[in-house]
Amino acid sequence: MTIGFESWARDGAARRGRLTLAHGTVETPAFMPVGTAATVKAMRPEAVAETGAEIVLGNTYHLMLRPTAERIAALGGLHRFMNWSKPILTDSGGFQVMSLAGRRELDADGVTFQSHIDGSKHRLTPERSIEIQHLLGADITMAFDECTPHPATHEAAADSMRLSMRWAERSKTAFVERDGHGLFGIVQGSVYDDFRRESAELLTSIGFDGYAIGGLAVGEGQEEMFRVLDVTVPHLPDDRPRYLMGVGKPADLVGAVLRGIDMFDCVLPSRSGRTAQAQSRRGAINLRNARHAADPRPLDPDCACPACTGYSRAYLHHLTKAGEILGPMLLTWHNLHYYQELMAGLRSAIEAGRLADFAAGFHAQQAAGDLPPL
Repeated sequence: MTIGFESWARDGAARRGRLTLAHGTVETPAFMPVGTAATVKAMRPEAVAETGAEIVLGNTYHLMLRPTAERIAALGGLHRFMNWSKPILTDSGGFQVMSLAGRRELDADGVTFQSHIDGSKHRLTPERSIEIQHLLGADITMAFDECTPHPATHEAAADSMRLSMRWAERSKTAFVERDGHGLFGIVQGSVYDDFRRESAELLTSIGFDGYAIGGLAVGEGQEEMFRVLDVTVPHLPDDRPRYLMGVGKPADLVGAVLRGIDMFDCVLPSRSGRTAQAQSRRGAINLRNARHAADPRPLDPDCACPACTGYSRAYLHHLTKAGEILGPMLLTWHNLHYYQELMAGLRSAIEAGRLADFAAGFHAQQAAGDLPPL
């Protein structure tokens, strides 16, 4: 294997570990902020690092369209382009392409689609997706797959999963191995136990540096997502990292770590920050609400982020109502800080063998809700 992964503490199915990649190490379980277009929205790269993030996600689909992978490569690669010296994982573009309803044509070889930017036609195959991610210089490259829509019939899920498995094999053949750079396969199969097992076993037989679980958090609900994880995770190699794609809410992260997941990404922290919502240990807080208008207290008195240590709820409410750019900046910083703090708490709890207590405390605090109004 071309990347390192070690785990030295277990608590039930949960693992405490470390990824070693070309651009540094990542402590796991880990949350990756999403930098789709070579930026985590409303955040400077230095600020993203200050939240505790050790790896970010970029996206093949968006970067191939603008400014193009070739241009980024000519400018020194994605790390230099976006001024991020730590590891980067790139999504293959499969999810974005498959979501272009009416703008794509799928065949056994790949997919032809129209750009959402200007309508121009493009072609993505497993080989081209891997080539783009190579040009970007990703530490972790994702195999090209079809993200099966939800709901899907048993027959449709089978066809979709097996297409993804053929593309996974082609992705593996196209990947250029080099030290510190790895390729992850993606388990598909919708909510069907037999297909999830089949997919996991096929990917394991091909052999990847890590294994992602895709096609979840697409409308099936948390209970069903956890059930699929319970079915899938035991069929993945124990000595390789496991990545749950596109997840999620804080409670999703806690539940998935309990089931043996090591890596996550989601747009929720930054998207919430842009829509006046703070994710916190007391649950989601809407800063648009009038109850905050004259509240001099910090958003979270136990949080050390700049939004909480330097500003009042009243000021954050004012920024939101006034449409000032500083509002989304501060709330995004807070949300990303909270997510990294949550992951650090999970890592410490696994090491101490107290994960069940940590999870119980997390759920109790979330259920208690926000501070009462003044």
